[in-house]
Amino acid sequence: MDLTGVLILTFTFTILLALGVPVAFSIGLSSMLTMMLSMEGLPAVTTLAQRMATGLDSFALLAIPFFVLAGQFMNRGGIANRLIDFAQVFVGRLPGGLAFVNIIACMLFGAISGSAVAAASAIGGFMAPRMVKEGYDKAFSAAVNITSSTTGMIIPPSNILIVYSLASGGVSIAALFVAGYIPGILLGLTLMIIAGIIAYRRKYPLVEKMSFVQMLKKAVDALPSMLLLVIVIGGIVAGVFTATEASAVAVLYTMFLSMVVYKEVKIKDLPQIFLETVATTAVVLILIGVSIGMSWVMSYENIPQAVSKALLGLSNNLIVILLIINLILLFVGIFMDMTPAVLIFTPIFLPVVTQLGMHPIHFGMVMTMNLCIGLCTPPVGSVLFVGCSVAKISLDKVLKPMLPLFVGMLIALLLTTYVPAFSLWLPEWFGLLKK
Repeated sequence: MDLTGVLILTFTFTILLALGVPVAFSIGLSSMLTMMLSMEGLPAVTTLAQRMATGLDSFALLAIPFFVLAGQFMNRGGIANRLIDFAQVFVGRLPGGLAFVNIIACMLFGAISGSAVAAASAIGGFMAPRMVKEGYDKAFSAAVNITSSTTGMIIPPSNILIVYSLASGGVSIAALFVAGYIPGILLGLTLMIIAGIIAYRRKYPLVEKMSFVQMLKKAVDALPSMLLLVIVIGGIVAGVFTATEASAVAVLYTMFLSMVVYKEVKIKDLPQIFLETVATTAVVLILIGVSIGMSWVMSYENIPQAVSKALLGLSNNLIVILLIINLILLFVGIFMDMTPAVLIFTPIFLPVVTQLGMHPIHFGMVMTMNLCIGLCTPPVGSVLFVGCSVAKISLDKVLKPMLPLFVGMLIALLLTTYVPAFSLWLPEWFGLLKK
C-alpha cells in the first residue's frame, strides 16, 4: 500500500469537509487530487469521469428516481394524514399515544416512500402542532419525529439498500428488502418503549376516544396506501417483477392514488413534482458517482486490504470486530451522508466480516442501522434539520430530548448486530437466502 496516496486522500477530504465544501465535491476533488499526485501516468479527470459513468451504468439504480417520484406523490397526495389516522386507531388511547402515533406513522410513511427526510417532513408537519396542542413538549415531539423517521431507511422499499446491493457486488435486493422488516420494526419498538416511558412520567394526556365506526372508517381510508407495500414487496418476492420494475409500478400506483382516489394532486402540480424529483435524484446520483470514484481510488491504493489486515490483526473474534466497525460507522455517520458512506465503506468492511462468517445481508442491516443514527446528528444530519424546521424549533433545544431515544436506537443496533436471526430469518423463510 502506498502511504502517500492514503495520506493525500485522507488529508484533502478532511480539509475540504472542514472548509464546508459539499460532501460530493469533497469526495470528487480529493479523489482527483490523489490520482494526480500519487498515480503518475493516469489522466485524473478522465479516469474519474470514466469510473463515475461506469458506476452509474446500472439497471438497479433506475429504481432510485422512480422511488423518489413515488415518494413525491405520497408526500403531496394526502397519504401522511391518513397514515396518522390509521396509527391512531391502534395506539392512540395508550399513555403517550400521540408519540406512538408519530412513530408508527413515520414507520409506515417511511416504508412506503423509502425516504427518512420525506417522513420527517410529511408526518412532522402534521404531528408537531397537534402534539403541542395536546400538551406535549415541542422538543420531545420533534425528537420523536426525527428519530422514528429513520425507520423508513430500513423497512423496504429503501433506496439505501439498493445502493448497498451495488456496493456489495450484487447482493439480492429482494433479500435485502425482506430482511429489513424485523430490524426496522425492532427499531420502532425500542423508540416506542422509551417514548412511552417518558410520556408516562410526564403524564401526557390520552387521545380522545373514537367510536368503532370512526376507527373502521379511518382504517379503510388508509387501506389503499397500505396496499402499496403489498404490491411492491409481494411482487418482488413472488418474482412477478424486479426491484427496478417494482419502483415503476409504485409510481403508477401512487399517481393513481393521489390524483384519482384521494384527488389531492392536480395535473397542474405535476411539473413541480417532476422538477423536485429530478433535483433530488441528481443529488443522490452525483453522490453515488463520486463515491464510486473514491472507492476505485481506495481499491487502487489497496486500502481495503490494508484495513482488513489491520482489523484481523487486532482480533479474529467476530463480536470484537463488529464492535469496532460499529464505532467507526457511528463516527463516520456524524460527518458523512448515508449514500457515500455505504459506497465507500462497504468494500472495506464487508470482506472482513464475511471472512469471519457473517452473511452480507446481515452486514447490510447493521451498516444501514448505524448510518441511520448519523441522519439524526449534527453537523450533516439531514433528518435532524428537516425535523427541526417542520417543528419550528432550534437545533440546540432538540438534542437533549433526543439522548434517551438515541439509547433506544443503539439498543436496536446491538440486537441487530449480535442476533443474526433478526436479519436472516425472513429471507431464509422466503427462500431468498443464498449461502
